[in-house]
Amino acid sequence: MNFLRKIATFCLLTSFAFGAGMAQTVKSKSPHSDAHRQLLANQAKNKDQIRLVEKNTFIDLIDDIEPEPDIYTEGWNSKSVNPFKESDVPNQKVIDVTGYYMPHSGRVTSNYGYRARFGRMHKGIDIGIKSNDTIYAAFDGKVRLTNYEAKGYGNYVIIRHPNGLETVYGHLNKALVKPDQVVKAGQPIGLGGSTGRSTGPHLHFETRFMGYAINPSAIFDFANQTTHTDTYTFDKKTYTQARNFAPANNLAKGDGENPYKAADSQKDSYTVRKGDTLSSIAKSYGLSATSLRKINGMTASDVIKVGQVLKLK
Repeated sequence: MNFLRKIATFCLLTSFAFGAGMAQTVKSKSPHSDAHRQLLANQAKNKDQIRLVEKNTFIDLIDDIEPEPDIYTEGWNSKSVNPFKESDVPNQKVIDVTGYYMPHSGRVTSNYGYRARFGRMHKGIDIGIKSNDTIYAAFDGKVRLTNYEAKGYGNYVIIRHPNGLETVYGHLNKALVKPDQVVKAGQPIGLGGSTGRSTGPHLHFETRFMGYAINPSAIFDFANQTTHTDTYTFDKKTYTQARNFAPANNLAKGDGENPYKAADSQKDSYTVRKGDTLSSIAKSYGLSATSLRKINGMTASDVIKVGQVLKLK
């Protein structure tokens, strides 16, 4: 009897303890979860506020030091001149080109465009310089790449700018800047030269938008050392074309006329000037070098000379 009473007592106590445990668990689960969620929410809110304060303070500190950092994303660490993806390039984009500085004051010696002699595009313009002339940054920005390419640009610098452009400076004797360095428009970035695939001192200058090599003469009026307008509208259909709003005033210094007035159908002849190449002359008048040779009865081995008169028709 005592044994049965003990068992009954044990069962009663066990049942009570188990029930009490269940009751504690059930009653405390919901309030605890709610409290926990509220605690996490408060912590997240506090962290967001701290991050916001830190971010705003950081932005205030660097505002006058370097451009907006979100332009230094795609392809920033790439060693390629064109690190962009075609799918990311918009059909049109208005680009602010105020705050510019001419990379060098020299005369254009070779235009942007197809070079039949080499069977390839010339994706920039060449500016005549003297060896070790100072080359300047065209806009504010940050240096993405400095590199050497023996069969092409030689020593070159690529700068990415807040307006979305990248500028390329080729055939330098020496770069005066390093990757990730912040530069201002007009700041010296290199010494001009004739390194790489070059036959004499000159600056190869490119203006690119997301990898597209824009004709620099669409942005800059090199003869007058200025930009054509305060903005340039990039368009996939027209980015290779130059702009010339005032041909009569677009004269190279010391010259009676601009020898690079593209596709001038009024002229029958052209007098070769210092720095000219057959290809640059042909391109200026909407011809191929092969066509220009044929018009003038020249062979591929013939060399043009300063003062020589070439027929254009």
